[in-house]
Amino acid sequence: MKDPHKRAVITGLGVLAPNGNSLDAFWQATLHRVSGIGPITLFSTEEFPVSAAGEIKSFQLQDFLDPGLQIKEKRLGRHTCLGIAAMHMALRHARLSPADLKSQEPVEVHLGVSTSAIDVIEKGKEILTKRGPSRVSPYIVSACQPHAVACEIVETLGIRTRKSTHSSACPAGMEALAAAMMSIRNGENAVVLCGGVDAPITPLTMASFHLAGLAPDTGFSPEQSSRPFDAKRKGGLIAEGAGMFVVESLAHALSRGATPLAELMGYGSIADDPGSESGSGFAASMKEAMDHAGLLPMDIGYVNAHGPSHPVLDRMEARAIHEVFGPLANHLPVSSIKGVIGNPLSAAGPLQLAACVQSLRAGILPPTANYDYPDPDCDVQVVHGAPFHTQVDRILLNVHGLGGGNSSLIVKRIQES
Repeated sequence: MKDPHKRAVITGLGVLAPNGNSLDAFWQATLHRVSGIGPITLFSTEEFPVSAAGEIKSFQLQDFLDPGLQIKEKRLGRHTCLGIAAMHMALRHARLSPADLKSQEPVEVHLGVSTSAIDVIEKGKEILTKRGPSRVSPYIVSACQPHAVACEIVETLGIRTRKSTHSSACPAGMEALAAAMMSIRNGENAVVLCGGVDAPITPLTMASFHLAGLAPDTGFSPEQSSRPFDAKRKGGLIAEGAGMFVVESLAHALSRGATPLAELMGYGSIADDPGSESGSGFAASMKEAMDHAGLLPMDIGYVNAHGPSHPVLDRMEARAIHEVFGPLANHLPVSSIKGVIGNPLSAAGPLQLAACVQSLRAGILPPTANYDYPDPDCDVQVVHGAPFHTQVDRILLNVHGLGGGNSSLIVKRIQES
């Protein structure tokens, strides 16, 4: 696509990850395999069989806001607070202020969430049980709605918007990014705010994930528990996180002197085949993304994998990579960042994209942590041990979610003129 008014470029990123509370901290930790997975501190795990997860460390919302902007943090769900902070970081990174956005009103906002404010609901139920209905907070009504993140972000910015919330388990954040891309391509908006966020580390969700086999006792230390494509993997670790983006038309970005960081090119979303193994839709999703971008397998230089450290999903994704790329798969670098961040659900895709943007700009591919025992059933070229220094022009990234959703996104390096 040549029309600069319809090319969707990223100009700002805001990142909160278990291994870093900023884009640079997250990127450096990911490159050096510094894990953000550790003992859960958000609640007592004395009676829980799994006591590790990927928590955001030392988070206070006010630390990420401009002076003078006051928000009653205690009335909001944790995922809402993470989303607000990450979006404000993205806007600062893009050098856009609320005043700047007013010229684009109504601004489109697309956010992906998966679990909603489970922490608010659990605390409300506890107060109801122990202290009675008259002591329950009225703020629970608004705080626990799925679109609370989008609403509160818009409230802090003070701008008129069209806001949409996507909720399709882990792919939701990717769907939000795809919606932003299509809004630019269709000429509907020049600036879109988008991303994904989740904060599922609560007693109820951790107990449920464990009993569902999605947060198993791996037998390894917390930082070694998430082992994408490794033969000794038993399952991933649940995490929280937020990845927010400013997406603009290339023409708008250049007109205001902004630096385009990467271009969104194509998207695919295909569900698993009915009655088949989880991840059976990976191949179709990747093919659809390439078709949408007008690309061939030879045009992709690296795959940033879903790779959740799951016994079945890792194998199915590796198999799909061979199906899609054929002989090229024998030399195509693949890695997963979930070895150091765990699985932050709807934030997974956005955090993967943040890493991919950094890879395109730096000419470095992040390694897969804890890949110590290669699995012959995951016979792909896993980047491990150290970062791989190579310049690629296009990256494909994958996400899979509960319910069988598969999403693939292609991002392109911006060529210097």
